[in-house]
Amino acid sequence: MRRDGGGPRPLTKRDPTLLDDLRRLVEPVTLGDPVRPLLWVSKSLDKLAVSLTAMGHSISPNSVRKLLYELGFSRQANRKAEEGSRHPDRNAQFEHINAEVVAAQAAGQPVISVNTKKKELIGNYRNGGTDYRPKGEPKRVKVHDFEDKNLGKVAPYGVYC
Repeated sequence: MRRDGGGPRPLTKRDPTLLDDLRRLVEPVTLGDPVRPLLWVSKSLDKLAVSLTAMGHSISPNSVRKLLYELGFSRQANRKAEEGSRHPDRNAQFEHINAEVVAAQAAGQPVISVNTKKKELIGNYRNGGTDYRPKGEPKRVKVHDFEDKNLGKVAPYGVYC
């Protein structure tokens, strides 16, 4: 509390250039859809506080968080949504696969589709999901998911007929 009876003086009142300097720091590392009101910064609060201190401001990471919130920023987790670049022959690839499937089916042959994109570690590692086991006896697995150099990885697949 201030001695004059007022509440705590906002940082931006004491340091009028603070908000503009923070905006300049976060602009190149701002992520989010410009159409939506949700924005986030890919630079840590600690790094922003250090940069602002180097610019002559006295500020803590917690105060940076409060200022970012006032500017409309929030913490965001990554979300898979980007397809990435498209291969120029992608459509030709699927047309070829489709022609092979049609020919095999016409000859009375079975058709099997195998997806081997995801690689998984081989060994006693934690996997998502649950198993039915005796109560109080969960399967014990390794604490860390470091690849076992002797066992390596496997490309699990799903078969769709």
